[in-house]
Amino acid sequence: MTVERALRLMAGLVTLISVALAYYVSMKWLWLTTFVGLNLLQSAFTNWCPAMSIFRALGMREGDGGCGGGRSDEGSCCGGGQEGGCCGGGPEQK
Repeated sequence: MTVERALRLMAGLVTLISVALAYYVSMKWLWLTTFVGLNLLQSAFTNWCPAMSIFRALGMREGDGGCGGGRSDEGSCCGGGQEGGCCGGGPEQK
């Protein structure tokens, strides 16, 4: 799992849990939802958030941002130097 995917997973889980807590326990839990949303908003502009630093410290790898979503070792067209694949502008080849 990459840092980016772990961040999306954590943000989604925390948002859903905080909404459930707001419904069943107290509406004040929506402040946690607001905090997650604001962190996602600022990370869109800065490409940094506190959770990313924690995930990197835990040894998660960075995604390469390519067509394979950081999975060049899993057979995407970006691995193995295939010409004309999705990284070369042509149709994806596997």
